[in-house]
Amino acid sequence: MKSTTSLSVIVPAYNEQHLVATSLDRLRVLGESTLLERVKVIVVNDGSTDGTASSLEEFRHSLAETPARNIEWIFIRHTSNQGKAAAIHSGLEHADTELTVIHDADLEYHPQDLLKMTRVFLQEPADAVYGSRFLASEYRRVLFFRHEIGNRLLTLMSNIVSDLNLTDMETCYKMVRTDLLKSIPLVGKGFAIEPEITIKLAKRAARIFEVPIRYSGRTYQEGKKIGVKDGFRAMGAIIRFACSDHVYAGDEYGSQILGRLNRAPRFTQWMADVIRPYIGQRVLEIGAGTGNLTMQLIPRKLYYASDINPHYLTYLENLIPDHPYLRVGYTDGEKHDSYPLQEKFDTVICLNVVEHLENDSGALRNILDALEENGRAIVLVPCGPGLYGTLDKVLGHFRRYTKSQFTELAARAGFQLEELLTFNRFGSPAWWLNGRLLRRKTFGLWQIKMLNVLTPMVRVIDRFLPLPPLSIIAILRKPSVNAAPEPARSPRTEAALHEAAP
Repeated sequence: MKSTTSLSVIVPAYNEQHLVATSLDRLRVLGESTLLERVKVIVVNDGSTDGTASSLEEFRHSLAETPARNIEWIFIRHTSNQGKAAAIHSGLEHADTELTVIHDADLEYHPQDLLKMTRVFLQEPADAVYGSRFLASEYRRVLFFRHEIGNRLLTLMSNIVSDLNLTDMETCYKMVRTDLLKSIPLVGKGFAIEPEITIKLAKRAARIFEVPIRYSGRTYQEGKKIGVKDGFRAMGAIIRFACSDHVYAGDEYGSQILGRLNRAPRFTQWMADVIRPYIGQRVLEIGAGTGNLTMQLIPRKLYYASDINPHYLTYLENLIPDHPYLRVGYTDGEKHDSYPLQEKFDTVICLNVVEHLENDSGALRNILDALEENGRAIVLVPCGPGLYGTLDKVLGHFRRYTKSQFTELAARAGFQLEELLTFNRFGSPAWWLNGRLLRRKTFGLWQIKMLNVLTPMVRVIDRFLPLPPLSIIAILRKPSVNAAPEPARSPRTEAALHEAAP
């Protein structure tokens, strides 16, 4: 368990000339904490039209005289007011610590509570920690009943669409792992960013915790800015982001497309049920993603989940405390030294990975080396070169295989074919329509949801459909060193075997 971490504090400031300096000065308490090895405070003057700029300049001069211990200060200025969301975007560009939190430039929140929130990250596998104004705390300022009703209504709406049980969605104090927050495409304007962060964290299956915090809310006479219109905008934002699954920023891993495919858990369950009879007790899964399949196949004596996407690896690592038999690590299928060579596995699961690798033959040899004698490799690859189209290209597929092509590839790598299964005949027409005819570069969300709805029926009728399979699943065996070689088959016999495979 870690004992320290680092924190970036983004401070949006708009027309807070009387309070901003005091609010920033309060943050000095963070630099004195033994929990934080480094603190970066990023102040964004969002086009203020009062004396906020002068107040910030005076505060900067005061830092030269009485510098804050262990705190780096950055000051940014927007030439015009762009809203809270824009200020957060600007601040996030400079965040390079493990954690990031938002702190308003007034005196409603107490920075000492940020230390309580930080402690949760050091004690729990948290992705985000919210400071709740409605959980029991030492004290809070009693203010308007109507404001509380509005906050609770927005929180209820957010909880309905996100399936969370938060007590305070609208809290300013949302502390999130920085790499996670940066990987979420935040597009909302103004205060719409509050429900957007929450709903998108939920759709990313983030682990969210809450801690009680103190709150000294202001009245409108004291300068409070949020009003009824902002409440209606927040409602609109909740509806908007409930209908969106744009939860990954564009990256080299194709996270957004793969994330959308994960919105069909019944399909994943079908896949897990097909391969479960072939799985042993010491398992290596290559390309585990966020663990959708992993969670279907555990517990095992040892289950090593691996991927190359750092977002996925962080998510998987947070599963370890509740699953002590689980190990997590980086494994690139083509790089032998990235495999967990200290272990030997009785099963290697590699689904929808080999087609992404230029050196597929080398990847299969690496899988062979990771297995103990007589161990099994379960490899799913896309079938049907004639289906290759724009969807394959955008997913990074180098190829689609025929049964004979993949069987020959596995044999060259040193495997014995134990069984060759066909999978998902139902999906072939949709893949051809989207990737070949319409030349689409993404899947429609409604298509994925429809797939999830239809999967229970599809898995019953799939084997009877007169369609080519979208995928094949090869059950491969690593031969024993002393095993007698299989008799050679003629090409005609080999072809007949492939045609007879289910």
